[in-house]
Amino acid sequence: MTYCVGLCLKDGLVFLSDSRTNAGVDQIGTFRKMTLFQKDKDRFFVLMSAGNLAITQAVKEILLQGQLLNGMNLWTAESSHDAAVVIGDAIKQVYERDHKALEKAGIDFNCNLIFGGQVKGERPRLFNIYSAGNFIEATPETCYFQIGESKYGKPILDRVLNFNTSLNLATKCALISMDSTLNSNISVGLPLDLLVYEKNSLRADKLVTMDESNPYFQMIHQLWGEKLRAAFNSISEPSWSGANKSSAISAPARKMGAVPLHRQPSKPKPSNAKKAAPARAVKKLVKKASTKAKAK
Repeated sequence: MTYCVGLCLKDGLVFLSDSRTNAGVDQIGTFRKMTLFQKDKDRFFVLMSAGNLAITQAVKEILLQGQLLNGMNLWTAESSHDAAVVIGDAIKQVYERDHKALEKAGIDFNCNLIFGGQVKGERPRLFNIYSAGNFIEATPETCYFQIGESKYGKPILDRVLNFNTSLNLATKCALISMDSTLNSNISVGLPLDLLVYEKNSLRADKLVTMDESNPYFQMIHQLWGEKLRAAFNSISEPSWSGANKSSAISAPARKMGAVPLHRQPSKPKPSNAKKAAPARAVKKLVKKASTKAKAK
């Protein structure tokens, strides 16, 4: 598995990926999930991948070779959107080639990509590209994408990030998101690849590979845990008596009453089957007595 996150902000883009793959507890590998594409003074793209490693590597190879897909490749596409179309076409080509063999082997065609960057003359853009080759684009209202093990790192992104967040603050946020994921899921692992892309630079000025020895990531890992515990301990415990209004947990809900409490009845009611049996017996006795009376 993996975890990758991409952020599209007012001042640029942030990309962060781990490097762990696994196909079982004894099949752990380290493979880079981030690929960079640069054409000097014209365009700069970043691709991050999750899913079946053979599929994503096949897609990346098509892109790196510059194969023309419907007359375009990443080096000739006129916009970032057109470049995303090229990647979608590369996924479709791999699907057409491999999906029947994968189906026979009982393997899903699983490929999920984050793609972003900038073509000179347009703004930085970010896309989430799916297994079918279709994609969606980030907006100021939804300014980040995650692929892989996304649930552990999502809360910090939702609470902190917005389109106007500075690149440095966004970098810290992405790293905390990754640290939370590393702490909770063994299928995500170091080293990490981090790229902070400044708008209109068209180059990778802030690119680093981080492992457990990186001093900033060490500090993030230690302090985030300490600050979380401190914040947890600073929150008041629930007051069941209602003495403290700010922490009164027993205050009634406005739209629904309390959950009803059902108690065992003092004398269990007989079931319908049990009622029916004595009734039939009484009828038989009455009929028997009536027959005897007629005989006399």
